[in-house]
Amino acid sequence: MNKSWLIPPPETVALPVSGTTGFFPVRRIYCVGQNYADHAREMGSDPSRRAPFFFSKPPQALVTDGEFRYPSASQEVHHEVELVVALSQGSSGMSPESALQYVYGYAVGLDMTRRDLQTEAKKAGRPWDSGKAFEGSAPCSPLVPAAQVGHPTVGRIWLSVNGQPRQQGDLSHMIWNVPEIIAHLSRLFVLHPGDLIFTGTPAGVGPVVPGDQIEAGIDGIASLSLRVLPC
Repeated sequence: MNKSWLIPPPETVALPVSGTTGFFPVRRIYCVGQNYADHAREMGSDPSRRAPFFFSKPPQALVTDGEFRYPSASQEVHHEVELVVALSQGSSGMSPESALQYVYGYAVGLDMTRRDLQTEAKKAGRPWDSGKAFEGSAPCSPLVPAAQVGHPTVGRIWLSVNGQPRQQGDLSHMIWNVPEIIAHLSRLFVLHPGDLIFTGTPAGVGPVVPGDQIEAGIDGIASLSLRVLPC
């Protein structure tokens, strides 16, 4: 049956694939909270290996042009560098042993956070959407296929602002690794091709202001350069 759209349908959001002319269409963005012990501690939480928790961002949060526009309604925006996992297949109830077969590739991304709004929401017991899911809150590098880089379990993850180191850790420091994250997530949602998973950030998160230059990367995977612009 042909559909007659009453308004133009939204444009498909996509990530470029490194070394190719292809694009990876993005369906949904899932994020893992406090998945590095040192970051959990700096946020005042217990880093014990309890079940992971998740929040989400819309595809429209992605930024791929190297520019982050400082959002309105906030006076404190923080950077959080993360390994991003892209799924080429979907399912539910996956096991950790089978999870990696669903992975297309990896990228480095930033979970930009309106920390002041997130903190207010936490205190009031409200959802984090205003602090996490705003437009432009998910800058991301091009995807690198797993066929090229494998499935990384170790590797330095880092971020600097204006040449000054802010965050540094290692993928091996994740409380929950990538296969475990995918398996947990698949018990809560039906995962689909085109889903992205931001896997958590190491300690050292902090504020940015317009004019800042952010450099971030994961050794052996990808790097990301981002300029913070006024709103």
